[in-house]
Amino acid sequence: MSSTAPAANWSYPTAIRFGAGRITELADVCAEVGIEMPLIVTDPGMVELPAIVDIRAILGDAGVDHDLFSEVQPNPVESNVVAGVARYRSGGHDGVIAVGGGSALDVGKTIALMVGQRRPVWDFEDLGDNWTRADGDAIAAVIAVPTTAGTGSEVGRAGVVIDETTRRKVIIFHPGMLPVAVICDPELTVGLPRMLTVGTGMDALSHSIEALCAPTYHPMSHGIGVEGTRLVLENLPKVVADPGDIEARGHMMSAAAMGAVAFRKGLGGMHALAHPIGVAFNTHHGMTNAVLMPYVLTANRPAIEPVIDSLAAYVGITGGFDGFLSHLLDLRESVGVPHSLVEFGIDPAATDTIAAAAVVDPTAGGNPIEFTTGFAARIFDAACSGSVAEAAAPAPGKTRS
Repeated sequence: MSSTAPAANWSYPTAIRFGAGRITELADVCAEVGIEMPLIVTDPGMVELPAIVDIRAILGDAGVDHDLFSEVQPNPVESNVVAGVARYRSGGHDGVIAVGGGSALDVGKTIALMVGQRRPVWDFEDLGDNWTRADGDAIAAVIAVPTTAGTGSEVGRAGVVIDETTRRKVIIFHPGMLPVAVICDPELTVGLPRMLTVGTGMDALSHSIEALCAPTYHPMSHGIGVEGTRLVLENLPKVVADPGDIEARGHMMSAAAMGAVAFRKGLGGMHALAHPIGVAFNTHHGMTNAVLMPYVLTANRPAIEPVIDSLAAYVGITGGFDGFLSHLLDLRESVGVPHSLVEFGIDPAATDTIAAAAVVDPTAGGNPIEFTTGFAARIFDAACSGSVAEAAAPAPGKTRS
């Protein structure tokens, strides 16, 4: 092997039961992985919906004793995890069933990590080898049941939690947080409100596209990101037009998991900006990425044009980068994504605060162009004004002070 060949470490996710109606196999999955008394972790909005009602009936009919914890905010905070750990320990549970969107899945996985730890959760932030501080043998098993098609948290080894003291989104990581089993049943996404269908679907798209643009050598994740992009572009409009289209919803669930596998290659400016925007303005993460997407792509164009040209050709879009950008803008408009951050309720005066937080976000390191405060501020300002052209590299003499 040539000494100039790239070297990298790769890992891929867990066993997935995919298909309509497969939630009926949940009790069997519990038995297979050795969970006898699970704690269901979800969000308050899910408690009375058919998905949770059916899941509890499936477990009850199989004689699986369980309890329900639903104190999960849309942008989860540490106190959600602390309360969940307390419920887990007091109930004598031996595993977690995380049900819902990315917030519920992230909190469920983080609860599973923390039930056997003596250190604070922040000691396991995804920086370097912090995860080695944890007692891996004390991490509870997690079964993940996504009810949205977006975050891909069901195949991830991390959870995003807000530090209520520093007001910072923190990625908590440990390989043992990877769910031991996943049930992807597209029927569980049918009742999702349109806004969440769009926001989570665009989140999946952002994962795949940012992974493709990340400079890391990871051809397997790159290939998965290409196909994940195609699935979203073809199926998100179908799901929005016909919420009962189970085939299209199935493809969206596949794309969500694929996006999370793809971003093992890296993320970038969309997420680096979306995280502090979400903390400051309590916005939906996926929809924030959707608003930022064309501005970040335009700013990164000098480094990513060949990648986007190739992607456009694969998904059947003519015109290379410009054709892809035009298609993306049309898609956003057709499914109801706000065109600017101001339309999304963001204060344009927050430029300096958001830019300063974005450059230290862990995902900033995956951006294909160095993510400086000036670069981040330019994208934020353009996204506030609604002028995609303003996100492009400024002409000489027009740099932002």
